[in-house]
Amino acid sequence: MIDVYSRAGNTADPPSLSPDYRSTVLRAPTRPLVIIPQTLSELTGPVYGHSDVGSGEADLTRQHARMPLGERIIVNGHVLDEAGRAVPNTLVEIWQCNAAGRYIHETDQHPAPLDPNFTGAGRVVTDADGHYQFTTIKPGAYPWRNHHNAWRPAHIHLSLFGPSFLTRLVTQMYFPGDPLFPFDPIYNSVTDAKARERMVCRFDMETTKPEWALGYSFDIVLRGPNATPPDSD
Repeated sequence: MIDVYSRAGNTADPPSLSPDYRSTVLRAPTRPLVIIPQTLSELTGPVYGHSDVGSGEADLTRQHARMPLGERIIVNGHVLDEAGRAVPNTLVEIWQCNAAGRYIHETDQHPAPLDPNFTGAGRVVTDADGHYQFTTIKPGAYPWRNHHNAWRPAHIHLSLFGPSFLTRLVTQMYFPGDPLFPFDPIYNSVTDAKARERMVCRFDMETTKPEWALGYSFDIVLRGPNATPPDSD
């Protein structure tokens, strides 16, 4: 179970207000939060359709008639609790831009090509060992107009659902050695350097398939001192 409230005060979590990330200035709360009593539906529902996840949804390279353009990669890892125990039967969703740095979304209009064979979204349910795996395309960097010459490092968004609205974690996975890290206010809104490192996957030779795709490993820790930082985007 992903209990977002147990993360309160976690130093890995980015603050609501990060002035270098300009949109947080407009959306960060300016008054103390009001705690609203939770109803039964918020504590126990809804049902997210774990049993409806198809076996092919975890392979983003085979969702269309042809293979998408770009470098194929395999992303795998484990979902763990604060004690390092596996969290099985957890719905993991991903979304990302294509290899050229373009999302299939009406608000993304920067001049990079769309790929008709890449939608950029997938989902899978963790197995008994808390393991998940996706096959996809390595995303490209893209401009985002936060500041002069602003570019986002290559990243993949991940969303993990527990059994209710209150039990969701959204984070971003980055790639090792990205030169854009020092210039990205979203990545650097996590002020703890060790916590930032937990958002970076590692190359995984065991997962790499010969003549097919490079492998990367990215474990997600839900709570505790080694928790994966949530997404501030």
